[in-house]
Amino acid sequence: MSSAKSAVRKKEAPRNLSSDQLNEIQEAFELFDSDKDGSINYHEFKVAMSALGFMKTKSETQQIMQKYDKEATDVISLETFTEIMKELILAQDPKEEVLKAFQLFDSDETGKISFKNLKQVARELGDEISEDELRAMIAEFDKDHDGEISQQEFLDIIMGSTNDI
Repeated sequence: MSSAKSAVRKKEAPRNLSSDQLNEIQEAFELFDSDKDGSINYHEFKVAMSALGFMKTKSETQQIMQKYDKEATDVISLETFTEIMKELILAQDPKEEVLKAFQLFDSDETGKISFKNLKQVARELGDEISEDELRAMIAEFDKDHDGEISQQEFLDIIMGSTNDI
């Protein structure tokens, strides 16, 4: 089989959610199933999606509910919620998500993560990482040896790729 065909088949392969992602979905559902009846209504559904990082408009939320609420009960079960969230999560572009994370580190918007940026993020997260450890982290992934982590280097770290942006 040619490498082009192999690459196409690889892209088409269905991805699955990690057990952590499935647990997050279940926890969000249970948190917002306020009356603990095993189903969530429109408002609970909208908030649960937001808690998982999906900010949808009222119209988008209603469309999703209508698509999945076949019996027009105006509620969503855990099974249906998991199905919806799986679809939304798997539709995300992983590269786009990594670049959003990069922007969180690049607080001064230089296009690179500096020692100062990394130290700030560690402090905000409450991680007690020494300056030497932070410098070692940068040195390990700084392939062009400029003392900072570029977007491409960050993508390589997170996605394990060596492709150009």
